[in-house]
Amino acid sequence: MKVEKEVLRKQIEKNLKVSFGKELKEAKEFEIYRALGQAVMENIADNWYNTGKLYEKQKQAFYLSAEFLMGRALGNNLINLGMLSEVKELFDELGIDYNKVEDAEEDSALGNGGLGRLAACFLDSLATLNLPGKGYGIRYRNGIFNQEFRDGYQIEKPETWLKYGDVWSVMRPDDEVIVTFGDGNVRAVPYDMPIIGYGTNNINTLRLWEAHSILDLDLEKFNQQDYLHATQQKTLSEDISRVLYPNDSTDEGKKLRLKQQYFFVSASLQDIVKRYKKVHGNDFDKFAEFTAIQLNDTHPVIAIPELMRIFIDIEGISWEKAWSIVEKTFAYTNHTILAEALEKWWVGLYEQVVPRVYQITQGIDNQLRELLEQKFPGDKVRQDRMRIINGNMIHMAWLAIYGSHKVNGVAALHTEILKNKELKDWYELYPERFLNKTNGITQRRWLLQSNPQLANLITELIGDTWITDLSELKKLEAYLDDEKVLKKILDVKHEKKVELAEFLKRTQGVEINPDSIFDIQIKRLHEYKRQLLNIFQIIGLYHKLKMNPNMNFTPVTYIFGAKAAPGYFVAKGIIRLINEVAQMINKDSDINSKLKVVFVENYRVSVAEKLFPAADISEQISTAGKEASGTGNMKFMLNGALTIGTMDGANVEIVEEAGKENNYIFGLTVKEVEEMRISGYDPHVPYNTVEGLKKVVDSLVDGTFSDLGNGVYGTIHRLLMENAPWQQADQYFVLEDYNDYKKTQQKINKEYTFRIDWARKQLKNIANAGKFSSDRTIKEYAEEIWNITPIKL
Repeated sequence: MKVEKEVLRKQIEKNLKVSFGKELKEAKEFEIYRALGQAVMENIADNWYNTGKLYEKQKQAFYLSAEFLMGRALGNNLINLGMLSEVKELFDELGIDYNKVEDAEEDSALGNGGLGRLAACFLDSLATLNLPGKGYGIRYRNGIFNQEFRDGYQIEKPETWLKYGDVWSVMRPDDEVIVTFGDGNVRAVPYDMPIIGYGTNNINTLRLWEAHSILDLDLEKFNQQDYLHATQQKTLSEDISRVLYPNDSTDEGKKLRLKQQYFFVSASLQDIVKRYKKVHGNDFDKFAEFTAIQLNDTHPVIAIPELMRIFIDIEGISWEKAWSIVEKTFAYTNHTILAEALEKWWVGLYEQVVPRVYQITQGIDNQLRELLEQKFPGDKVRQDRMRIINGNMIHMAWLAIYGSHKVNGVAALHTEILKNKELKDWYELYPERFLNKTNGITQRRWLLQSNPQLANLITELIGDTWITDLSELKKLEAYLDDEKVLKKILDVKHEKKVELAEFLKRTQGVEINPDSIFDIQIKRLHEYKRQLLNIFQIIGLYHKLKMNPNMNFTPVTYIFGAKAAPGYFVAKGIIRLINEVAQMINKDSDINSKLKVVFVENYRVSVAEKLFPAADISEQISTAGKEASGTGNMKFMLNGALTIGTMDGANVEIVEEAGKENNYIFGLTVKEVEEMRISGYDPHVPYNTVEGLKKVVDSLVDGTFSDLGNGVYGTIHRLLMENAPWQQADQYFVLEDYNDYKKTQQKINKEYTFRIDWARKQLKNIANAGKFSSDRTIKEYAEEIWNITPIKL
């Protein structure tokens, strides 16, 4: 989009006066950011409206997700619109620091982990590929939380990203709907965010629902001066969209989680049906021909009985016909291999929150029971374990598979594990429904925006078509033996490391050495992701350096970034341990020139954009068979970091593309993990035989570290060393994989010193990252699941 600098300046000046009553020379960075954002919204308004009109008569894909981890919008939008250079030139002329204006934007707190970031990448790709699609979710007023550290412990603070509103959201009151719960009704008010494609006039939409009370104020109680109860209904209603993933360790927390899921699903389906009827009237025979709905994990699976309710109770369609439409409409993405993460709801709670939907879920379960009796006669055990309602619990994954025409995993290994193990019963029942869609990332944000130095070098070498066709990166292999290019790769990496070092010094007061190896693990804190293995290796390395201060060793900076769920005691203990180890090492003058540990506070998208480009080593060390895919591994690879990882998730495909010799694979395979479980794994074997490991594990309980009296280190020690009725000792094989991980780290430390060879490995990874574009993933969804075709404005 071409916007003249002078026109843009006038728009910004007008917006500053309208919104803040200021002239440009008086305005603060935040005010300039808002005025610029308003100018962008004005300039895209016609294309946004016309895209909506263009899509009305097309088949559309609707992506239902509890999370959309969008990050900041300004830079991404300016890049996709082709306006960034004009804005930077204008700001230079006006004496405004563009970077400070960009930093004035809060991250939109609409997601937490990989599932939410994947959804954001998918929306970018849908728009860039001119595909008719739309995202639906919740407009959380607060994100999961802002993270602070106190005595090394994670402290959760409110993440109030909407305290001044949001320049990128437009309220659409005409599309408000009512959502009905067992205990009353709630208003669902939609806010639309534009999703701007790269190099296209198409502008797609993310619609987010905000919960409001039917009655904001009980005036009678207020006049009786009962102020607390006068606004109680408003507060309870607004709680539904107040916080992303409220703590669900109690029944009240679980109830709120279920309400959140039903709230956004019901509102979205009402909206989808309304838009269908606007074009096609009451003829629902063609509903699945014009509507594809993707369920991003189990959070939105309640959509299946809810659409049945809308069809039967409101539209007067028969059960049989309604079910036939539902099956053709929905598709389900499974994101997990962890049994405990396959969502289940207690029948009593479900019936209380959504009584009519529960009745319909019972009907679906009865229908499935009849099918299972026909398919597996006499096999009562199998029939029971495949029932949607079983053991007084509603199995949402089973409901998703039964009610969808396609079920996909998110990496080749993950899909095979689903078919052969976790969902084997269902694969045998519906083999035609299962397929793989390896995750992807958008190169616009994760290379073009976050690493312009590398992006410019790539464009200089092979042209810029990689921005919309990442497979073009393969052409970089022509430069694998070009020492001049390899040195430029090293120079770019060093520049990004210097930028990260400056950021950490400014924000956390930590000084790190850009000439050291930057070894980075950034992801949600969970035991299976094994941040514990990483910090154990660091403790062991610290002991070794203390004993051998003159040993040949390349300095390393270990960087962590992660949030632990507020109710996850062990994960929060691991954060405390990492911070305590960091304090011990960073204060030790004998060691801190060789070894540094940094935990980046409040890890989020805008910080990730600084971390991925600066990494030398990408830590992808989950227990084999536990990580569905990962997308951080792809962002690291695209930015020239080498993977140290297990053969898990998309790591398998990364090394297939770039070669095992250009990455660092260690540890048990999925098959070996399974064999060890069956044969009876004993963590005391590595504990007693691996050099230095006993000392590392014992440091949890021998007084080396202090858990400030809450016993969390003792709990971690017991989980590693003692079997419990509900799980085996060291269930994630931290101790078993420790030795191989340690040796692999030693190999990295030596090989990093061969700089040109290292740069060649970096370039090999970058050149083979093409498969991992979300554009490729979305094309596959469009062609093989949704049956939608591009249409350009």
